[in-house]
Amino acid sequence: MEYETIASEYVDYGRNKFIEVSKKRVKPDNAVFLNISKGYYLPDGERRYRGGIGFPPEEDIVNGLIEKLQAVITVDDGGPTGADEETVSEDSDQADLNEDLED
Repeated sequence: MEYETIASEYVDYGRNKFIEVSKKRVKPDNAVFLNISKGYYLPDGERRYRGGIGFPPEEDIVNGLIEKLQAVITVDDGGPTGADEETVSEDSDQADLNEDLED
């Protein structure tokens, strides 16, 4: 499938990971969809993608995603907080990087 990226925004996290939120157009039928992808940066800065999800650019879907994200972020998971959370994140980021480079 060939598509054109209309707009994209990135959220960097961890040592070398990102989330891409984008709006794309499928060619040749010009259908538009929204996409959320995750990936990582190679040492030279090139982006590599690991997976994503596409969905129609409908307001009720977007608002539903926002609502659900806000709902789950407020749930207490009993996990580490503050500085401890960053340590856990860095350790898992390194494991992910090692795994990505092995692929």
